[in-house]
Amino acid sequence: MKLIWDYMKLYWKRITSNMSIKLIGTMCELSLPYILEHIIDDIVPLGSVKLVVYWGLFMTFMAFVTRFLNVTANRLAVRVAADGIKKLRYDLFTKTSNLSGTRFDSFGLASLTSRMTSDSYNVQNFMARVQTMAVRAPIMLIGGIILTLTMDAQLALVLIIMLPILMGVVLFISNRGIPLFDRVQSRVDDVVRIMRENISGIRVVKALSREDHEMDRYKVTNDALAREDIHANRIMAIPGPFMEICLNVGLSIVVLLGAVRVDNGAIEPGVILAFLTYFNVILQAVMGLNRIFVMISKATASADRIALVLSDAPDQLVLDLARGDVPEDVCIRFDHVSFNYFTPAGSEDESARSAEAKGIRSMDKVSDQPIDRNELEKEEGRILEDISFDIKRGQSLGIIGQTGSGKTTIINLLMRFYDATEGCIYVDGRDVRSYEKDGLRNKFGVVFQNDIIFADSIYGNIDFERGLSYKAIRKSADDSGASEFIDRLEGGYEFKAAIHGANLSGGQKQRIMISRALAGDPKILILDDSSSALDYKTDAALRKAIREDYGDATTIMIAQRVSSVMSCNNILVLDDGRMVAYGTHDELLESCELYRKIFEHQMKK
Repeated sequence: MKLIWDYMKLYWKRITSNMSIKLIGTMCELSLPYILEHIIDDIVPLGSVKLVVYWGLFMTFMAFVTRFLNVTANRLAVRVAADGIKKLRYDLFTKTSNLSGTRFDSFGLASLTSRMTSDSYNVQNFMARVQTMAVRAPIMLIGGIILTLTMDAQLALVLIIMLPILMGVVLFISNRGIPLFDRVQSRVDDVVRIMRENISGIRVVKALSREDHEMDRYKVTNDALAREDIHANRIMAIPGPFMEICLNVGLSIVVLLGAVRVDNGAIEPGVILAFLTYFNVILQAVMGLNRIFVMISKATASADRIALVLSDAPDQLVLDLARGDVPEDVCIRFDHVSFNYFTPAGSEDESARSAEAKGIRSMDKVSDQPIDRNELEKEEGRILEDISFDIKRGQSLGIIGQTGSGKTTIINLLMRFYDATEGCIYVDGRDVRSYEKDGLRNKFGVVFQNDIIFADSIYGNIDFERGLSYKAIRKSADDSGASEFIDRLEGGYEFKAAIHGANLSGGQKQRIMISRALAGDPKILILDDSSSALDYKTDAALRKAIREDYGDATTIMIAQRVSSVMSCNNILVLDDGRMVAYGTHDELLESCELYRKIFEHQMKK
C-alpha cells in the first residue's frame, strides 16, 4: 500500500482540492433530510405556502449543488488516477526493461505482463475511488450519526450499538482478502502465459492440429482462475448481506420505537421521516466502507506485486574491480567462466516462476501440486563449465556446437544479461561488471538467434532511433544483401514491416537484422546463428563484406554450419556446456573428432 501512497503524494495539491470539493458536496447531501424535516415539522404547521415554496426551492438548489460537486469530484479523481497510473506503468515498464536476465526469468514474462495490466488496473481503480469514497463514506457515517443524535438520542442509540459489530465483521473479512486476491493474480499470470504461448505459436498449433488440446489446457487454467476469483469474491461479499440484515433490523426497531414516541408526543413525525432517510444514508455509508475495504484488499495485493518488481535491486556495478592481467591487444577474455541458469533454492512461488521462465509446461502448477525440484533442476541444467579463451582486437571467433551446448549463453554473459557464476569476463581489459550498462553494450552490434522485426518501416528497423545517417544504413543494407530486396519493395526503405515481420520472408528478416547490427559500426560484432535462413551465396557474401568493411571489429559468429565459421581466426567447439576444442579450422580437423564429424557430415551432403 505504501507504493500507492507514494504515487498519490505526487498529486497531493489536486487530491486535496478534489477531496475538499467532495467534502462540501457530502455536507450538502447530508443537509437534505434535515431540511426536509424542518419543512415538515416547522414550516408546514405555519400554513404559509410562500415559505413552503421558498424552502422547497432551497432544497432543490442544494440537491443540484450536491450533484454538481459530486460529479466534479468524481471526474477530477479519475484524472488524478489516470495520471498516477500512467507514471506507475512507465516506471514499471522502465524497470522491467532493465531487469537482469536472471531476475527477468525469476518473475517470468507472463507475470510481468499481468502486473503491467490487471495489477495496475486494480491500483488505478483504487486511486480513483478512494479520493471520493474515502471522503463520502466516513462523512456520511459520522455526520448521519451526529444529526440523528441531535434529533433523538434514544433512536440513534439503536444504530450506534450495531456499528461496532458491523465494522468488526468488515475488518475481519478484509484481512483475509489480501492473500486471496494475491492468489487470484497468480492465476491471472497462468492464463496470460498460456494465451501468450498460443498466440505466438498459433501456426505450430494449427499445423499439428492441436487446437483441442490447447483449448483443454486453457480451460484447466481458466477454470482455476475462476475458482480462485469466485472464492475470493464470495468471502469478500459476506459483510454486505450481513450489514443489510443488521441495519434493516435496526431500521424496523427505529420505526416501532419512533411510532411509540410520536404517539407519546416525544418527537415530531418529520423526525421519523428524516431518521429513515439518515438510516438509509448510514447504510450506504457502511456499504461504501465495505467496498473500500474490498478495493484495499485487491489494490494491496496488486501493489505488493508491482512493488516487488520496482524494488528489485539492479545489477551491481563494481567499479573497483582489478583490471586483470589482460594484454592490450586482447579485446575479449573469458577466464575460467562457469554459469548455471538455475535459480537458487527458495519459495515454491519462486520455483514456479523460474519454471515458467524456462517454458516448463507443467500442469502441476495449475492443479496446486508442488513442482518437483529435481525435475526443475534437470530442465534448468544448461550450464557452461570452465570456459577460457581470448579474442584479439579485430580478430574473429566462430562458436559451433550442438543445440543446447551453451553457445548463446556465452553471448548473454559477455553482454552481461547474466552474471557468471564463477570466473571473470573482460572486455577491453575491464571486467564487464565494472561497466555502466550503456558503456558496455554500446560497444556491440548484435543479431540474436531469436531476434525481432518491429512494426515499423525498414529504415526505422535498421536505424532503431539511433539517429544514423542514410549513408550508413544504405551501406549496412548493401553489406548484408538486404538492399537487393528492399529496392524492389513498394516504398523501398519506407516499406512498413508487419509485427514480427510477418509480411517478410525469413531470409529478408535476417538480412534486415544484420543490417541493424552493422549500421552502428560496432566495435564488437556478434552474429548468433544469423545466417540460418540465408542461402550459401548470400552467407558467403556477408562474411566477405564483414572481413573487408568491418575488419577493425572483433567478430563472434555462432553458427550451425561449418562453412560459416571455418574462415574465422579461431573456432570454439562446445559440447554440453564444456569447451571441447579451440583453434583454427585446420587445427580442429586434425585434433577434434567432434568438429571433424560435423564438418564431414555437412560438407559431404
